Amino acid sequence: MKNIKHVLRLSIVLITINISSCSDNSASNLPNDEISSPESPNILFIIADDVGKDAINGFTEGNIKPNTPNIDAIRFNGLSFNNFWVYPTCSPTRASIITGKYGYRTGVKNAGDELALSEITLQQHIQDQTSNNYTSAIVGKWHLSGNGLGINPESFGIDYYAGLIRGVAENYYEWQFFENGTNNLENSYITEKFTDVSVDWINEQSKPWFLWLAYNAPHTPFHIPPNSMHNQGNLPNYVDGLDPTPYYMAAIEAMDYQIGRLLDNIPVDERDNTVIIFIGDNGTPNQVTQSPYSSSTVKNTLYQGGINTPMFISGSGITRTGFDDHIINSTDLFATIAEIAGSSGNEIHDSKSFKTLFTTNNTAIRNHQYSEINNGVIEAWTISNGTYKLIVNSNGDEQMYNLLQDPYENNYLINSNLTAL
Repeated sequence: MKNIKHVLRLSIVLITINISSCSDNSASNLPNDEISSPESPNILFIIADDVGKDAINGFTEGNIKPNTPNIDAIRFNGLSFNNFWVYPTCSPTRASIITGKYGYRTGVKNAGDELALSEITLQQHIQDQTSNNYTSAIVGKWHLSGNGLGINPESFGIDYYAGLIRGVAENYYEWQFFENGTNNLENSYITEKFTDVSVDWINEQSKPWFLWLAYNAPHTPFHIPPNSMHNQGNLPNYVDGLDPTPYYMAAIEAMDYQIGRLLDNIPVDERDNTVIIFIGDNGTPNQVTQSPYSSSTVKNTLYQGGINTPMFISGSGITRTGFDDHIINSTDLFATIAEIAGSSGNEIHDSKSFKTLFTTNNTAIRNHQYSEINNGVIEAWTISNGTYKLIVNSNGDEQMYNLLQDPYENNYLINSNLTAL
């Protein structure tokens, strides 16, 4: 009789070996063919801060959902990804997307870690691959340079940056707005300000554009957005002890309202030639967790509630609709967005393009997913082949789950009685 425990663990080990041998080709090794087609699509990449599956429509997790007609439209008109993995906190997820590398390669494994200026960003890669056919901007939350204010994201090869350098705005109505290398006190509602800047920037462009729009909603602090932007009723000012859920939902609804305003301000022909990608950067905060997740299996953890987040893609070139079950890593957005923009390579570093899934369901993208965390207290990593998931802590603790039979990780396979295949 086979020892199933050892068979399962061996399969994960073999997958782990693949990570160590992943190609780490630099951008300079790829062909540099000029792409000048007028059909080059615009790319709108929207990151929602702290939004898990239980906090958004389209997934069965969670009973309380926000009213989000504009995000719903992105979902209805395109693909919803069931198995999209990110990192447990914001900075590592953003670093993995902008570099196409796992955190152990960049050193960005936790919120507030700093991305080295030597890294080649997605925006720079697109410039190099398309002979500057695209213009790029990041608007909103940066949080890839620690908590300091001394780094201008434009130093990373981004044409334009404006927004919030640090990870958290202590007040959504009074915060430090960074633009043109300087910080100034801003009194506009932060979600609205990010949208205003995005609308203005898009309207100034004369060639294909790539906008990375990083809303910090609905990240804490819990607050009341302008009443016209949400449907949660007349909320009192939030104080500890109140239920934070309606405030959290109001912030998501305000973000959705602003996404709608942004899309309405893009000319129809230009919008029709735009690929729209919407993701959550990590799971829901523990204060507003909903079943089947618990407060110990969401943001800041490697459980599914912390790293399996929403991703919706629609727009130009996306002909499939509904749910896609392929396993996808946040790193894969690097190669995918680059290929949308005209890059001739579909794999770089730890990133594999899944652009083929926009039109067909018959392509295998990767055979494993990977995520990790090192916050000074917990150092751990996880890997999955889509069926089995292994979590390993540096203290020696190991957990294994069958995600097909146990999607919310309640049954420890390593500790249970196993039967033969």
